[in-house]
Amino acid sequence: MQQHNQKKAYLYGISAVLIWSTVASAFKIALGYMTPLHLLFYATIFSTVSLFTILKIQNKTAQIKQMSKKEMLKCGLPGLLNPFLYYIVLFKAYALLPAQEAQPLNYTWAITLSLLSIPLLGQKMTMRELLAILTSYMGVVVISTHGNLLDIQFSNGYGVFLALFSTILWSLYWIINAKSKSDPLIGLFLNFCFGLPFVTVAMLIFSGPPPLAVPAILSAAYVGFFEMGITFALWLNALKLTEKASRVSNLIFLSPFLSLILIHFILGEEILPSTLVGLLFIVGGNIIQQLGKKN
Repeated sequence: MQQHNQKKAYLYGISAVLIWSTVASAFKIALGYMTPLHLLFYATIFSTVSLFTILKIQNKTAQIKQMSKKEMLKCGLPGLLNPFLYYIVLFKAYALLPAQEAQPLNYTWAITLSLLSIPLLGQKMTMRELLAILTSYMGVVVISTHGNLLDIQFSNGYGVFLALFSTILWSLYWIINAKSKSDPLIGLFLNFCFGLPFVTVAMLIFSGPPPLAVPAILSAAYVGFFEMGITFALWLNALKLTEKASRVSNLIFLSPFLSLILIHFILGEEILPSTLVGLLFIVGGNIIQQLGKKN
């Protein structure tokens, strides 16, 4: 039986949130050296290595060897969504938009998940969830239009579309994984193993060979290790050790605000008032959605 340790749960949870707060800045820095597909190629490799290392430390690699080819294929197939399609779309959105816009827009994935759960999982929408959705997407409009609600003109319509479309891909990925009985860390590792060949082929066709400059590789390594790999394990440990899931999951609301601070000081972006107002709407919508959940 899993022993609860709330202090350790907070330590793991806060560590994950702090790291996730850096990735928006890391995306923009890495994309300054390479194309989205080059970044995804390198990041997927480093993430796969980090996940394998964690599985090795946790003595879980033997479980993979015991899986049948059919089971491994079933676990690996979602890799077409994550990392392949999801990160292609997300990185392209970051390439087109300022980080302060792309990051909050991507943060609406929890609301998108609620919407997709209605037709795909047969769940019913409550008034609370409807209010959460309307609140969050008001924030999307505020951020996307820079607060100019009377004369709606998107700062970059294609970038906004991609950022929002990425939330659909991410939500579909988690809906598929919700039905999986495999260890989530093993599942993620197999996703990346399955997705890497597709990433590689797409990169070679559309972007050519990856850059070999050290700064490019190091920036991609950071994204791979901390956005896709190690941080996921930290978050899983936090959820396992906590006495109540909401005590840890609510920490995630700190991430987008910390991220904006880092975006300002690391990337030098002047944070627009519309970004802060829009983010408050988005986080408010997520909080409203969480209020009715039992943990």
